[in-house]
Amino acid sequence: MPSKILAIISICLALPPFVFVRARPESYAVWAADSAIARGQGNGLTSAGKPTVSYEHGTFQSGLRRLYERTGNETYFKYIVDGVDRIVTENGTIGGDYVYEHTGLAKYKTAADTFRRQLDGHPRTAQGQFWHQLKYTNQGWLDGIYMGELFYTQYTAMFQLSNHTAWNDITSQFQLMFLNTHQNATAPNTTGLLYHGYDFSHTASWASADRGHSPEVWDRAVGWYAMALVDVLDLLPPSAPRTTRETLLLILNRLFPKIRDAADPETGAWWLVITQPGRDKNYFESSGTSMFVYALLRAVRLGYVHDADGSLVKAAKKAYEYILETFVVDNGDGTMGWLGTVIVGSLSTTGDFNYYVSQIVDMNDLKGVASFVLASLEYEML
Repeated sequence: MPSKILAIISICLALPPFVFVRARPESYAVWAADSAIARGQGNGLTSAGKPTVSYEHGTFQSGLRRLYERTGNETYFKYIVDGVDRIVTENGTIGGDYVYEHTGLAKYKTAADTFRRQLDGHPRTAQGQFWHQLKYTNQGWLDGIYMGELFYTQYTAMFQLSNHTAWNDITSQFQLMFLNTHQNATAPNTTGLLYHGYDFSHTASWASADRGHSPEVWDRAVGWYAMALVDVLDLLPPSAPRTTRETLLLILNRLFPKIRDAADPETGAWWLVITQPGRDKNYFESSGTSMFVYALLRAVRLGYVHDADGSLVKAAKKAYEYILETFVVDNGDGTMGWLGTVIVGSLSTTGDFNYYVSQIVDMNDLKGVASFVLASLEYEML
């Protein structure tokens, strides 16, 4: 989906100049969030100091929102509001609905309306799937489900509760992505998970002959989709069509045991390229692993998936312990550092194993830090 649509759920955050982290909190969720704030991450500005919207900021905002709701610490809510106000003018040209819900200020509703209208005009495949971005003609990527459907669902729940066309469309976005990317039992290196994306027109160099899917299962793409399933189920109001909830639960219950099974048996973590476990240059990647921990634990806690033998929670706990041992660094100044997150994964080129393993691994990447905040919030509720 295009950059403006990607920004739908990304209400940018602001860093007040007086915020400093002085002592390590007992909670890893708090420690990670406070450390990112202290570094000036997710503050609604680019590195050049220009206002920006970003799905990374939106994911971090989700963690801060839940920290605020759990702790009552107004610093987190102020951080969200200050960030939004950096990119929302008084007449509401940009922004989001969470802040409107908690402030009632009309400019935030105006901004949310603007993004909602973009969905109406955004290109789709012949089946109805939103294109990932305008430049990726007829392509659907797993990442886009998280970037668009959370906003779509929250907006519909808040402002268009009886819009059954919208509810059916949200359901269809998840369904189409699953049907076009799900690995079947006869696929090479099958995991039962989802390929990164697909090209409905079959014109991309990587498109398969059958459904046009990409060649590999990339951990973070599956992580985005898994988090979207859990978070959209959270947002569904009781009056939403039963078929929407049932469809998402059906997909979740097919997918989450396969996520558990794909974890490395020794470490509990997930490989960057899940379809190539143990291959030279492959590695355990921190953002995808954190996303899976979050999604598995939250799904079990909220009753979205039955974990009769405790194996889903056991897998998530093992992975989280590996995260703490491997990716969390005590900086010695009260802040923590974060390792092991790949900067990007795209289908703009070959979409093959060599592409994924050649991308830069960053320190303190916000996609990884934000996912760790969310994972820690769930782990700390066990």
